[in-house]
Amino acid sequence: MNNLALLEELCCAVGVSGEEDAVRNILLRELKGLADRVELTPLGNIIAYKKGRKSAVKKLMLDAQMDEVGLAVREITEDGFLKVTAVGSVSAQTLSAREVVVSGTVPGVICAKPIHLLKGDEREKAVPIRELAIDIGASSKEEAEKVVSVGDNVSFAPYFSFSDGTVQAKALDARVGCWMLLELMRRDPEYDAYSVFTVQKEIGHRGAGTAAYLVEPDASLILEGMPAAEAGKSAPECGCELGRGAVVSFADRWTLYDRAYFKRAMEIGSEREISVQPKTVSIPGGDGDSVQVAQGGVHTLALGVPCRYVHGPAVMAKESDVENTVRLVEALAAEIAGGAL
Repeated sequence: MNNLALLEELCCAVGVSGEEDAVRNILLRELKGLADRVELTPLGNIIAYKKGRKSAVKKLMLDAQMDEVGLAVREITEDGFLKVTAVGSVSAQTLSAREVVVSGTVPGVICAKPIHLLKGDEREKAVPIRELAIDIGASSKEEAEKVVSVGDNVSFAPYFSFSDGTVQAKALDARVGCWMLLELMRRDPEYDAYSVFTVQKEIGHRGAGTAAYLVEPDASLILEGMPAAEAGKSAPECGCELGRGAVVSFADRWTLYDRAYFKRAMEIGSEREISVQPKTVSIPGGDGDSVQVAQGGVHTLALGVPCRYVHGPAVMAKESDVENTVRLVEALAAEIAGGAL
């Protein structure tokens, strides 16, 4: 896997929805000399145009999100603890005792009632997010307010590990798409294409919809991390598995993807010996929800890397799945932009 250090940098950057600045700065640095034209939109998306060896017959937009789920400070208590609210889809089960970073710089620990004080079925239940607090080591509200404020974002602490072909990282399910878009741009693409790095996916796919409005593509491929079978959850429940290759969606809860694109993606996998698996479970969708209905409508397909423990502090993926996804997107993008589909 090329440029693993870049994937680590992207994953460890703090980019909770609405505050993607650190991630955007990394991407803008990488796009220098790589893209022929780069545009920043009012909402904060990056639209990067890369000229291919041939002019595109269909205008293609490749999409990946910049943002990650997190928390936001809603109250600072008199004794210096931070009360929080969720930003995006965060499970309370993943939070207790986790290391976090407030506003990108202040370390803290999510705390709840100590285990020795829990009674009855309290020991078996996740603590609701509204009842959790973050301890930053402050002894009073005044001391806490010297370094944090109401509204500050909270992310899981930076984490990245790579061993024996397995990647684990904070925000890997979000940033692997960005890494793949950059990798595709480095591969001297056959046809012109627009690579869009979007904001605020986790709170309603807002960046993607506005980006598609500006680009006005004929077609779009959405690159993302997709929930995979994990401990306690089988493949039929989740729709895909680690190690079985790129995931191709035919439907999400609010999106029916282009049938011809879906069929062709599966055929390409067979023809080119690229490991590919269909996503067999319909879940709340991604950026494709907004892109597909932009302007007069866009032919759209979502492809991705199977990931365990999405929206958690240590998302897991396989190097082989990432590589297969890049190969599949590269081949399918060339056929779409070239007018074969």
